[in-house]
Amino acid sequence: MPKNENVNDVCRCPWLDTSKPDYVQYHDKEWGVPVYDDQKLFEFLTLESAQAGLSWYTILKRRQGYHDAFANFDVHAVAAFDQAKVEELMLNSNIIRNRGKINATINNAKLFIDIQREFGSFSDYMWAFVNHKTIVNEVSDLKDYQATSTESDAWSKDLKKRGFKFVGSTICYAHMQACGMVNDHSLTCYKRKQIIEQYQQC
Repeated sequence: MPKNENVNDVCRCPWLDTSKPDYVQYHDKEWGVPVYDDQKLFEFLTLESAQAGLSWYTILKRRQGYHDAFANFDVHAVAAFDQAKVEELMLNSNIIRNRGKINATINNAKLFIDIQREFGSFSDYMWAFVNHKTIVNEVSDLKDYQATSTESDAWSKDLKKRGFKFVGSTICYAHMQACGMVNDHSLTCYKRKQIIEQYQQC
């Protein structure tokens, strides 16, 4: 989209509140774009786990707070957090102060590293659940959006088996949407075609 184009000049997904510039930026630049970088994948996994029971926008507004609190999502640094660090984070108003979610992030960081050792990267492990190719869905309006899928069910089950926390199928599917494992941009959204063309996989 041209830099100076008015936010309302193009068609976007029906779930997007275009009155929120940061939400529009997230939709236009990140949501549904394939991600293969492990640090970015750990960031999204952390943020989506924090989202459990909350709206995504609630977390998006605190994204910088999470960057600052969780060592810019350096997985090795987060895996080394101790109980004193947990208590410090419980006082941090820039993140969701939920002890279970904070402890889960530290736990998940350790297991994330285990997966990197086993598979070479978390990306290779994760993308295998969609055969390393984006699933392109046909979404017309809000009622067409699904909360889970066969693939998210399988991935969630495997993550839980490995000991990950706050990784139910709904959270896994949200991660898949965010990181481009599925393209859930609506049929009329300009980003749908753009992503297909830019990241066409054979």
